[in-house]
Amino acid sequence: MSAESVTHASRERLHTLRERELERFAELRPRGMRSLERAAANMPNSVPTAWMSNFYEHPPVVVERGSGAGFTDIDGNSYIDFNLADTSMFTGYGLEALTDAVAAQTAAGPQFLLPTEDGAEVAGELTKRFALPFWQFTLSATQANTEAIRVARAATGRSGVLMFDGKYHGHADELLGELDGAKVAPEGLGVPSDATRHVRLVQYNDLEAVERELARGDVACILAEAAVTNTGVIRPADGFHAGLRRLASTSGTLLVIDETHTLVAGPGGLTAHWGLEPDLVVLGKAISGGIPLGAYGMTAPVASVLERRSPTPWGETVATGGTLFANALSLAAARATLAEILTDAAYEHAAALGGRLADGIEVVAAEHGLPWRSHRLFNRSGYTHASELPSNAAEARATFDSELYNLQRLYMANRGIWEAIDSSGPACGIQASEADVDRYLEILNEFLRDATSA
Repeated sequence: MSAESVTHASRERLHTLRERELERFAELRPRGMRSLERAAANMPNSVPTAWMSNFYEHPPVVVERGSGAGFTDIDGNSYIDFNLADTSMFTGYGLEALTDAVAAQTAAGPQFLLPTEDGAEVAGELTKRFALPFWQFTLSATQANTEAIRVARAATGRSGVLMFDGKYHGHADELLGELDGAKVAPEGLGVPSDATRHVRLVQYNDLEAVERELARGDVACILAEAAVTNTGVIRPADGFHAGLRRLASTSGTLLVIDETHTLVAGPGGLTAHWGLEPDLVVLGKAISGGIPLGAYGMTAPVASVLERRSPTPWGETVATGGTLFANALSLAAARATLAEILTDAAYEHAAALGGRLADGIEVVAAEHGLPWRSHRLFNRSGYTHASELPSNAAEARATFDSELYNLQRLYMANRGIWEAIDSSGPACGIQASEADVDRYLEILNEFLRDATSA
């Protein structure tokens, strides 16, 4: 969003408001600030992983515990959670079905490097939900995407991978590519300069570009989100997914749908809602209630490349697996989550709240003279700081005011709302309530009043 788009607001006003809110942030969290100072002696940025610092333009809060639809920090400040740990905590916190299953499996043994019955139960349930008959498990969706690509290469004998600008499929080297003009360049320090040599990137919703890349005959798979969710939410145009399926089939390319961020839409994600027909589907985050787990499902022909063909352990097999993959604890958590928590009713409740939130964002913005549009994707919402929703990542980046949104995050954190990271947009979990959504909108109204006042 351009500076002129914020009626009556100047960048100077936003800067002043930011300084005020940063000061208030520290005043509200003296114990947390001291904890971060101590942690700096042993952890870069005072956190155990860089994301806990990099995602925020303010210090991270130090959490004590979660409960229901939110959490509390060590200073006693409570937050209604609309980030949901980047949707991995869609289930919310403290559900007995999950805590009991995790406690029982921890006591029985969290890991054996051998199967338990829970693995077959989880695979069977995912088959019902996503209509793919064969499944494998990892510890994260990053690893599931990595293995799905390897399986696709083994199945097709090709090396290329076609993805879409604005995507996020994980933090493996090959998955970290971005457009640099017409080229795909590595994204971030430490990624080898040739890591993306097999990767192509085109704009989402551009079937002509997809057809052009597939015509080269060297693409093993199209790796696509059902809807782009890393530059806000970008919905597929009418006919886009049908076109992907047709182009993949006619070119001998496998279609991989990454549902990691969209499985919160329903029991079978957008794959079930929209009747998609992928060759592989990738899952992660919420399927195990926040306990680490990734998964990928396959058609029978694709899964056949994983069947062991050699009497020696590693001969003629696809390079998949890891010591902690498919561990007993993660699968016990997934079985309980799928069977008792992620029910049809839970998804319907969250989706209704997401619609209430999206409607409210547009109403509140309009009251302040701002012609913003809100994203709508079942339980997920988000912001376009313009009058038209984007159809691809380039448009999304051009219509999103990151400075304003990150100030909004800070302002909301000081008033008990944990807003989503700026690449995602707020989402409602299954334990959230209408009152939680209304409180979010109340604070949004206060923020826009402060941000747009003369």
